[in-house]
Order: sequence, then structure tokens, then C-alpha cells
Amino acid sequence: MCFGSRETRASGDVPPRPAPPSASAHNAGEGGGRSSYDAPPAWPPQQRSQPCDEEYAPPPGPPPGHGKAKKHDWEAAVPDNSLLPPPPDLFAGWDRSPVNNATEDEAEQGKAWCFQYPINTAMNVQNTKELHEAIKQCNFNMQAPPTYQGTFGRRRAGVWAGETERNSTDSCIVSFPPLYAANLHSPPPGKPYTAYYEVHIAHDNRREVSLSMGFAAMPYPPFRLPGWHRGSLAVHGDDGHRYVNDTWGGKELIDGNYRFAPGGKYGIGITFTRKDDAGYGPAPDTIDAEIFFTDNGRIVARWDLHEEIDAERDLPITGLEGDYDLSAAIGTFDAVKFEVHLHPENWAYQERRNAKVAEMRSQTW
Repeated sequence: MCFGSRETRASGDVPPRPAPPSASAHNAGEGGGRSSYDAPPAWPPQQRSQPCDEEYAPPPGPPPGHGKAKKHDWEAAVPDNSLLPPPPDLFAGWDRSPVNNATEDEAEQGKAWCFQYPINTAMNVQNTKELHEAIKQCNFNMQAPPTYQGTFGRRRAGVWAGETERNSTDSCIVSFPPLYAANLHSPPPGKPYTAYYEVHIAHDNRREVSLSMGFAAMPYPPFRLPGWHRGSLAVHGDDGHRYVNDTWGGKELIDGNYRFAPGGKYGIGITFTRKDDAGYGPAPDTIDAEIFFTDNGRIVARWDLHEEIDAERDLPITGLEGDYDLSAAIGTFDAVKFEVHLHPENWAYQERRNAKVAEMRSQTW
């Protein structure tokens, strides 16, 4: 609403405000002074006396950037983000596996087992000469749980073969010593450490590969597949999903069509790197962890253990950050025929095989 100046109004335009009944007596007692209810003697001091059209008139001169002014180069101001990696899909998790699912009762039993037997750094193996020599020679043992139904045995140092029966229940086979021993392999700044192994599926295996492979901190429920509970991660061959402490349906490793296949040679590794960021100083207690997966000697997927997660769905990654021992963990169910290769001699991933052989030759006690 626009108001004109006080001087443009005639004195008769604004009728005097009637005083309340008690005002007359009050004014009379004050010698005829102005009533406390009268209008102020002047308009508010901030009120301008210019007409409305002048008050909102545009500023003089051309608008900024008009004429000979330099054009704003927005392409230079906004960086090219086409080279940046795509943001993580926080809601890419599946509620259920599209192929096979355990029962809710089995999931609850696994949770109760983990609550009864929590992981603890006191369980980490000690750095002894015997342990060092066993790991150097890749002379790992593997333990199949009582729930395992089928055959499983050692072929030679670091190579184990197994075949499960049709309709066998979920089982988790684990290695000892661990592939990553915190007291032995915790990396110093500038020297990452990688734990890696492969599983080769038999050519005469049925079309669906009922096997999962990953890592787990001990103890782990022997009647559950790795990746489903705390301190574990795995890739499952039947649905092609990756699981990190995920009792739901996991996340796609590559796409919705990826699966393990008969005759395939698959590997999984985790690389620990101690943080030492320039400008911020060393962070001796912080370790980065990157997981990678190989298919017939070729890396087909990588992900950061500390990637952005869905706070309502994803659970903590305790046990996988380098302070706990991690064993190879192979999950089986139904019928599957396979070999576990902890020794690098038959690894399909040649780059990792060559690096491991050089590491074994250079290690000394």
C-alpha cells in the first residue's frame, strides 16, 4: 500500500479520533493537554514523501554486463565432472536374493550365535616363527563345519577340493592360519598388504553355482554363508551379489545378469593401506580397505569398504578394517564342485600371482 506525504492531505481528510470516555476527564485534569490516545503529531520518520512511482523506479544506467562488459564464462567456472566416478547408489541393496534365500529363523539363529560368540582382537594369532613360515609357504589348513555335506580334502599345499551333495544345507569353510593376520600383516605407511585367493569351479558343475567366497573374522557361524553376518564379506555365485554384513539381498557386483559359471576361475582380494595424508600428518590407527574381484584372471569389480552406505539398511563394518584376523571363507549349499587355491601357483590372475611369488621369496624371519 502506498502512502502520500502528510503535507498533501487536507486537515479535514482525517477525522479526529474519538477519545474514550475517561480521556476527557484525564485531559481536563492535565490542563487541556493532548490526549494519550491521539494520533502521533507526524507520520513515521521512515516514511518517504516521494510518490509511489518514484520510490520503486529502476536504478539509472544499463544493467550489469550490458554493452562492452565481458561475458561470464560459466564453462570455465564450472569444472567438467564427466571424468569423476559416478556417485554410489545408496539404495541399490536388494530386499531379497532373486534366486535363493535362507529362512528368517536361520537368520535369527545366526544373529543369536554371533551375539553369543563375539569377535575379539584377543583371538588374533601371534606373530611366531611357525606361523610366519606356514603363511610364507601358503601351507593353510581349511576346516569344513559339521553342517557340510559332501567331500572336502587337501590336494597339496594350499590347494583343497570339495563336492557337496544335492540339497545340502548352508555351510562356511574357513582357513587357518588366517590369510590376513593383524599382528603380522598390518601395513606400515606406504606399504599396502593384499590378501587374495581363488576358487575354481568344475567344468561339470551344474549351471547354478551354489558357492560364495570372501573373508570372515573369527569366530563365524559355521551354518551361515559368509557376508551375512558381522565381520564378513563375500560375493555369492548364485545371484552375483556382493554382501558385507548383509542379511538382506546384497548389492549387485556388476549388473543384474552376472553369475558364476561352470569352469570359471574366480578370485577375491582385500588390500589394506595405512593412511598418511600429506598436509594432515600421519594417521597411524586408520587403514583403508579396498576389495576387488577377478573373473578368469581379470578384475571385474572393485569397491571401497568405507563407501557411502544407507544408514537405515547397511550395518557396521567392524572386523574388516585391519585390526582383526581375516580367514578365507567359502560358503556352500546344495550341489557344487570346486577347488580352493590359496597357493598362487595356479591363480588365473597373473599380476597378483607374480606379486605373491615375489613376496614369498623376499620374506625372511
